[in-house]
Amino acid sequence: MKPLSLGDMTVQSVLENVAAAEAPGEMFPTAAAEDIARHMDWMAPTFYDPASEKLILAFQSFVVRTPRLNILIDTCVGEDKVRPWPQFHMKKWPWMGNLQTLGLTPEDIDVVMCTHLHPDHVGWNTQLRDGHWVPTFPNANYVFARDEYHYWEKENAQGSERIGLTFADSVLPVMEAGQATLVDHDHEIDTGIVLEPTPGHSPGHVVVNLASNGDSAVFTGDLMHHPVQVPEPQWSTCFCWDLEMSANTRTAFVDRYTDTETIILPVHFAGETAGRIVGGADKSMFAFLEG
Repeated sequence: MKPLSLGDMTVQSVLENVAAAEAPGEMFPTAAAEDIARHMDWMAPTFYDPASEKLILAFQSFVVRTPRLNILIDTCVGEDKVRPWPQFHMKKWPWMGNLQTLGLTPEDIDVVMCTHLHPDHVGWNTQLRDGHWVPTFPNANYVFARDEYHYWEKENAQGSERIGLTFADSVLPVMEAGQATLVDHDHEIDTGIVLEPTPGHSPGHVVVNLASNGDSAVFTGDLMHHPVQVPEPQWSTCFCWDLEMSANTRTAFVDRYTDTETIILPVHFAGETAGRIVGGADKSMFAFLEG
């Protein structure tokens, strides 16, 4: 993604990986095959890989620089993490080098905001040092939505295989280090940067709204994973906690932002990532920013 200037703030992407992830029918379990087929003409090659017959997803973080803070939104998969999924297990990706390419070190990050606590959004919260997981960003305040944190805290206590390891190595060490703050779903991180609840993909999922000098943007986390969910917002993914709630939340979001000037920043959209939602004769579509 190219850097963006929004009012007196700037936004940059820290890319971890781009990969062919899931077959469309597996990714969207409620989608009919004939409906998926209608979108194939525009998805390849950036958003669909014909060779593997899988949808392509990006894994990235966003850095927001305000006049007084460097804010990191979502922290990808991370490295050295033991995971039950091969695509995430014990990886070494160039994320840290890509952060440094922006002229930033871990010490420069003031706030880390995780839209939710799934493995590919909290991984770089911590690093393995001398056999222990420690916060990667020593000067940062890590912000977690309170309901989201407590839900996965309970899952961890019950030995959840899916998220338990993630909570133990990427979330709990930050809390134990005294660097985490649990907040309400309408928390203001900095002037013009405000959380908004968008439950469904996970119980306490939030998006991050940005407003500055007449410009506006929304960091959507996993409210949507793929551009096809703009014309088909009723398609929830196999990763969603509550498919119906996720679909309702996403449909309301698409309706709200269609034909507005607000820039949408979905973490998993490949290619240029950033864009706007535009209306059509039949369905809304995602229009990527040019230049």
